[in-house]
Order: sequence, then C-alpha cells, then structure tokens
Amino acid sequence: MTADTVTDVFEEHRPVLLGVAYRMLGRVADAEDVVQEAWLRWSGADRTEVREPRAYLVRITTRLAIDRLRQVKARGETYVGPWLPEPYVTDFGDTVPDTAERAVLADSVSLAVLVVLESLSPLERAVFVLREAFGYPYADIAAMLERGEPAVRQLAGRARKHVEERRPRYQVDPVQRRDLTERFLAAAGEGDLEGLMSLLAPDVRLVGDSGGKAKAPLRVLETADKVGRFMIGVAEKGGIPDLSFRFLELNAGPAILVLSGDKPDSVLQLDVLDGRIQSVYVIRNPDKLRSLAAF
Repeated sequence: MTADTVTDVFEEHRPVLLGVAYRMLGRVADAEDVVQEAWLRWSGADRTEVREPRAYLVRITTRLAIDRLRQVKARGETYVGPWLPEPYVTDFGDTVPDTAERAVLADSVSLAVLVVLESLSPLERAVFVLREAFGYPYADIAAMLERGEPAVRQLAGRARKHVEERRPRYQVDPVQRRDLTERFLAAAGEGDLEGLMSLLAPDVRLVGDSGGKAKAPLRVLETADKVGRFMIGVAEKGGIPDLSFRFLELNAGPAILVLSGDKPDSVLQLDVLDGRIQSVYVIRNPDKLRSLAAF
C-alpha cells in the first residue's frame, strides 16, 4: 500500500472504530485517543500479513480500549456525584434511520445503556459491544480477544443478562421525546409545577453529572415531586448569562444543549415511556461538554 492508500483505508473505517471505542469507554476524548493509537499501530504494521483491514483495526481498537478500561479500574478513580457518559453526537442529517435501526442504535449508545455497561468487566463490555452493537460472530470475537469461543459465549451471556436486568425501559420515538422535552422545558421555565408534574412518571429519576466541577445534585433525585420542584427551583434562580437552547441528536435521541453565550453549559436529555418522562439526565461537567463547542 502507498501512504495515501494506508490513510484512506484507515479513514474509511474510522467511524466504526470510534463507535467501538466510545461504546467501550463512554468518553469521547478517550475514544479519540484510542483511535489515534490504533492509527499509529496501523501505520507501522506489516500490512502484507493483514488480510482484512477492518477486522485488524477493530481488533486493535478493542484491545486498546480494554487496556484503557483496566487502567481506569486499577487506579480506582473516584467520581464526585453520579456518573454519566460523555454526550456523543449521533446526528443523521438527511438520512434518518427507521424505527428498527434507531432501536438497535439506542440499545448500544443511549445514556441509560452506557451507564449499565460501566458496571461490566472490560472483557464483558468488549464482547457485549462487538456482539450486540456490531453483530460480530462469536468466532470472530474470540479471535479478536484471543479467547476460546465457549469462553466468549459465556461472557456474552453474562453481560447480556446483566444489562437486561438493569436496563431501564424506554421508547425511542424521537418525535414523542422531542415533544415532551419541549413541554418539559416550557413548564419549568414558566414555573408551572402542575404542568411539569403531569409530564413526569411518579417514580421519575433525575441524574445530574457535574464531576464536582459545576452545580448539580450530588445524589439521584427520585419521585415526580422532588424532580419537579428541583427543576422549578433551577429555573427561578436562573444564573446562566446570555442563556439559549439548541436541540441536538445525542446518544440516539433528541437532547437540549444549554448555552451560555456560545459556550456549552449543560446537556439535558429525557427517557420516555408510555407518554411520561421516566428519567431526566443533566450533564454539567465542563470536561464532558468540550466536544459540543462546535455545535
């Protein structure tokens, strides 16, 4: 391969590699670092021995992501307050996936699912992502991870059971989610507690991620009364100069990017089921909003 061909082949597969790394790590910056390292490995590889570039690149990316996860767990890093994944732009532009495709995407990249994946071991997470999100056969996954196929099937079964037991139920209809998001924002902004309560499920949960670097609840808020009063209180206090809102497609669903001037201040996203809001996610950690500055 010429230098240009080497680059072209890698760029062709970059979206898949970034998708694998993000689902493994839940962090855009870490995923980009892993993909960059994969590029360095690819550019220096003996490509005469590489039969399938995509398989080779996915294998390298997966192993690098596993190493990164193990390093994080080994350091025993503590996080201030609840943890949520870094928002990931999934804007499809003019090519909007059908309901089935959107459901598959949401099942692997939604905030709710990624929070559950965070509790898996690095190997379980790798097997789950490669199998459930990208449809790789067990034999291929076994080769990538240098494990026996029976062991990989066991890891997959354990990971799938864990996710199914803990994954919140929600609907992926973007029209309904956006409608409820707009009504939620309007009711909070108008101080309409009764209207806000009518949108919330009785056992709704609000998860705020600040990492200790911005104002947000340090514990998960539960029940419609607590969540509703909190949102009304936030709206009444204000405090964000030159406030504006922008809708984005994040983690396979509509979300609100809250801006202070032209600087991202926070992200708000809702999970919806049976016409009621089941979960409210608020991300305010500035480290997790940097990738949204261009939007």
